[in-house]
Amino acid sequence: MTKTVKFDGRPVWAEVSLGALTHNLRAIRRHVNPEGTRTAERRKILAVIKSNAYGHGIVPVARALSRARADWFGVTCSTEGAELRESGIREPVLILTGFWAGEEQRILENNLTPAIMRAEQLKLLEQAAARSRKKRRGPVGFHLKIDSGMNRLGIAPSEIPAFARALEDCPHLRLEGTFTHLASSEVFTTEQSIEQEKTFEAALACMRSRGLDPGIVHMANSAAIVSRPSTWYQMVRPGAILYGYHQFFEPSELNPEMEAKLPVRPVLSFRARIISIRDLPVGARVGYNARWTAQEPSRVAVLSAGYADGLVRVLSNKGRVIVRGELAPIIGTVSMDLTAADVTGIASARVGDIATIYGTDGATTQSVPDVAKIANTASADLLCALGKRVPRFYLA
Repeated sequence: MTKTVKFDGRPVWAEVSLGALTHNLRAIRRHVNPEGTRTAERRKILAVIKSNAYGHGIVPVARALSRARADWFGVTCSTEGAELRESGIREPVLILTGFWAGEEQRILENNLTPAIMRAEQLKLLEQAAARSRKKRRGPVGFHLKIDSGMNRLGIAPSEIPAFARALEDCPHLRLEGTFTHLASSEVFTTEQSIEQEKTFEAALACMRSRGLDPGIVHMANSAAIVSRPSTWYQMVRPGAILYGYHQFFEPSELNPEMEAKLPVRPVLSFRARIISIRDLPVGARVGYNARWTAQEPSRVAVLSAGYADGLVRVLSNKGRVIVRGELAPIIGTVSMDLTAADVTGIASARVGDIATIYGTDGATTQSVPDVAKIANTASADLLCALGKRVPRFYLA
């Protein structure tokens, strides 16, 4: 734990290393712009800071990345974008999931860049842009999303001719970029990503044949940044990797190779203090539904963190925390505000000790991906679960 973290109140907190964050941004930039890349061909970095910057805190993270010269920011909605503008962020902000009817005015007022997912959205944006033309210089820029095979959002390649015709009737709009999203970029046991690349290339060719300049082309998410250079185009979109976490590649034998290609540093540590320790006899039960029973005389510590803080319930009876540099199993059911750990083998454990959920204590480290494997989920799932009531401390 960093000794500078001191506060009053319930003892559960997160430490966010802004030094690690900016290190990761620079490492990504170097990776996608290898030595010899000409200045005119250097790829831009769109830092994905949606969902409160994956739980890390959208405003402090954006400010740190702005100082480190991120080119763009990616958010989910106009509310997140407006929060960035109110905090002084001036870089371009792309609303990755498009917009809902009624958001157009907020988008324009905050100079945000919307993604178009359906051709009919052009009319809504054009009407709003026409109404605000006296307040703006030039047309409103937007990015077009192509559905290359994920089958969530974006126009199908077959819809490009209709989109091109609709755009001709929108003099107040300008196509500024074109992108797609990879469904399985970390999976090398199928051809899906290769098929998506081919579909996207065909869509770009169709656009150009219709006289449409696709603008800034971008495709690569975190895993593709590491492993698929053909997807880098003019801009890449790091998400989890920006915060220090690689995806789980398939086959798993690829993980060491991919991690070595682009070393990144974990940004988040998550900790709580032990608020109670008790000695239990054989047969004593712990927690809701008595899901753990002492098989031997045991020392049980209670931590001031539960699933409302981000210590997810699925870790009941199978997760672990670090106490005094040693791993202590989580026992019983993780409750909303409290979690029990077996510290029988840690004789020196005391009330007030720190239990590290993610991070390093002494010579022992437990990363977010380590816990994600135990929980059978993605690292981003755990990061986004970090509770609002958990104070974040931003460290150099």
